Amino acid sequence: MMFAEVIVDIAHSDVDRIYDYACGEDVVRGMRVVVPFGKGVTTGFVMRVKERTELDPARIRKILRYEEELPPLTAESLFLAEKISARYRVPMALTLRLFLPSEMRTGKVSKRYETVYLPCEGRTEEEIPPRAVKQRALFRHLTEVGEEESARLREEYGSAVKALSDAGFLRAEKRRVFRDPYRGASAESTPKKLTPSQQNAVDTVKNTDKTVTLLHGVTGSGKTEVYLSLIADTLKADKTAIFLVPEISLTPQMLSQLRARFGSAVAILHSGLSAGERYDEWLRLREGEAKIAVGARSAVFAPVERVGLLVIDEEHDGSYSSETAPRYETFGIALMRARYNGCKLVLGSATPSVETYRRAVMGEFELVKLPERINARPMPEVKLVDMRREVRRGNASPFSELLSERLGECLKKGNQAILFLNRRGYAKTVICRDCGYVAKCTQCDVALTYHSDEGALKCHYCGSNYRMPPACPACGGRHLGYEGVGTQRIVLDLKKRFPAARILRMDVDTTSGKEGHYRILKQFASHEADILVGTQMVAKGHDFPSVTLVGILDADMSLHFADYRSGERTFQLVTQVAGRSGRAQEPGEVVLQTYDPENAILRSAAAYDYEGFYAREISMREAMLFPPFAKIVRVMVTGEEEGAAVEVLRGVYTALKELYDAHPEEFLFFNRMHSPIKRIRGKYRYQVLMRLLGGGMLKEIYRIASEVRERDVLVYVEEDPANLS
Repeated sequence: MMFAEVIVDIAHSDVDRIYDYACGEDVVRGMRVVVPFGKGVTTGFVMRVKERTELDPARIRKILRYEEELPPLTAESLFLAEKISARYRVPMALTLRLFLPSEMRTGKVSKRYETVYLPCEGRTEEEIPPRAVKQRALFRHLTEVGEEESARLREEYGSAVKALSDAGFLRAEKRRVFRDPYRGASAESTPKKLTPSQQNAVDTVKNTDKTVTLLHGVTGSGKTEVYLSLIADTLKADKTAIFLVPEISLTPQMLSQLRARFGSAVAILHSGLSAGERYDEWLRLREGEAKIAVGARSAVFAPVERVGLLVIDEEHDGSYSSETAPRYETFGIALMRARYNGCKLVLGSATPSVETYRRAVMGEFELVKLPERINARPMPEVKLVDMRREVRRGNASPFSELLSERLGECLKKGNQAILFLNRRGYAKTVICRDCGYVAKCTQCDVALTYHSDEGALKCHYCGSNYRMPPACPACGGRHLGYEGVGTQRIVLDLKKRFPAARILRMDVDTTSGKEGHYRILKQFASHEADILVGTQMVAKGHDFPSVTLVGILDADMSLHFADYRSGERTFQLVTQVAGRSGRAQEPGEVVLQTYDPENAILRSAAAYDYEGFYAREISMREAMLFPPFAKIVRVMVTGEEEGAAVEVLRGVYTALKELYDAHPEEFLFFNRMHSPIKRIRGKYRYQVLMRLLGGGMLKEIYRIASEVRERDVLVYVEEDPANLS
């Protein structure tokens, strides 16, 4: 008899420990098993199998069955899960779930099969009566093609399929089929000859003794071709690769390029797929049929073995930080995998995060630069427009005179334009001109956004919808006005100015479902539209050769947030969206509208001067002791009952205060307060905010947070949170 160490699939600290079960020799590490637990049964994960147990064998219960022949969890998955669980102080069951498609755990999806028909050996067409024309045609067809799926045959040949099968001319076979997302999303392509700079980048990654390489290349410099070349070499070495992009809007485009080069060896993993597609793509990777996993953040947990390369494209993007437990950084997990497999991790960006770039210039990471676009094409010229002057001239529209003029010229030439505004909806807020009332969400302490196409007010935090009131709910006044401009409003204004222009809008409201992003991007790439209006979705990674004009409508929007990263984010957004212009033969132009044209960050972005921006930013952070020279940590307390949340906050604060009092030299700042947005989705939010000189206190901070046992109050830790609201 053997014994299995099992973690039950219940994400609760009270049962977060190993349970021994008796098992047969067919049970192995990584299996999902069904076990008796308490008075019922549950599933669990086999962490180890051993010959002996310290417990009384007579009292040990047996594993009832295992769920899959092939263990869904690899040895690497189990290793990583234990590391992540210990690092973030979360139950092992919660961490193990990261490595599995949720559909597998819930049993809501299963393998898909189809029936195919083949001609029976030894039978000939001449044996079929001449008057059975359809049967003869069917048999002739299958003799030529070899086999075909039953549904297609029945659609074309009807009852002839059954007749020939009954007569012994056809035999049926059951075949496993995989649901294929984005079928037909690629065409064949051949590797492009690398430029000397690209070849140098490839050689440096392969030959450096450092695990991590930062590929700092301007937009259009050919970073993707470097990735593809490295992946090709990885496959030649009989190893696998993981390719991460920041948003699902980029996965179809990257999937197309990868499939064009590597065919069915590529599998895609992201939340926009159907349950069956997600399960099948995961299974193709686990079974080894697919060798390359491409996807957003969660694809870092892809079940590939023998990993030879990991790539994180647009590494600076905030979406690589998880906002649900465990709150991991994608880079941290990727680095664990790179070290486990002894392989290289490549980070790519035109605008690297300040923390990453510092690690590169300090020598911790290898640094490779691609300072020029392919074929030395010039970067688009950026023209800053002072919107204060526009207002003084009586221009109250969202478009400066220069942008309107350039849009007209662009459309006349048959080129395309992208307009970027990082606010969706029609207007930011609805305000009463009589009493100053602002429409707010009842579940969140935020103003509602007006959406004209639905005539509704929406909360962009919880998704709640409200009817647009005919009068002010506070004073009954009829003078309701709109403040701020969103993408919907921009589209309506454009249609008035350029009635013949074909316009697409790309934001959260227009990209629901798996095909949402892909459909819009495909339409624009096929030149079915002249202008693409969008939020930050349009800023990243897209390559449209016909785009010669980019308009940035409110460059100041992210500049003055109460966040130490606001300047960095503004620089990144402006640089990234500007880089969508002029990527083919015709030169590009960018019109950047701002109320602060002398701002040093905007000036650096307009000049594509990352080094200048970095030098100022890193000096400021060092002087002010912000990351990477310190660590910002907050312990969040959330609950539907404000009193309960405040009571838990007191307890957490008291425990943390003891830590602070014992090690004051480790803390630069320590205080408790409600969050800037006090309530989201009906839950009150309080926090203990800390700035630490290093990470020495982290383990204790996580311990204090994890020991809270209040049922209706959630307590969690965030490190250097991407969003401090």
